[in-house]
Amino acid sequence: MPLTDQHRFGMQLAQMSRGWRAELDRRLAGLGLSQARWLVLLHLARFVEAPTQRELAQSVGVEGPTLARLLDSLESQGLVQRQAVLEDRRAKKIVLCPSAQPLIEQIETIATALRIELFEGVDEAELKVCMRVHACILANLEKS
Repeated sequence: MPLTDQHRFGMQLAQMSRGWRAELDRRLAGLGLSQARWLVLLHLARFVEAPTQRELAQSVGVEGPTLARLLDSLESQGLVQRQAVLEDRRAKKIVLCPSAQPLIEQIETIATALRIELFEGVDEAELKVCMRVHACILANLEKS
């Protein structure tokens, strides 16, 4: 692949990622959550068992202190709780409160509608090729 195509691909990927998140953030603005907060809620909702604060930070891709501030805010809104871990007094499990579930359902509904719109006209076979390319790039990133 010529270097110019690799460069263009990288630029498009970054632009698409930023644009997708910005549009989702715009659509979720009415829920009163920042992008960082709704992202934490979505990641938390996808865990089968309550994660530790460290596991959640890794999943979201933020540093521990950043997540701690976000959790403080979500906790004050009554959306999450920190629970002590019996085996490790320093660790805390992060649990969704029941009041978070309707909010998460709204986030998921809005995100799904946007995803359907964005994939309009995208051929299934082309999508599979694109996913293979992304998987290869991600694997190369992990080697770095």
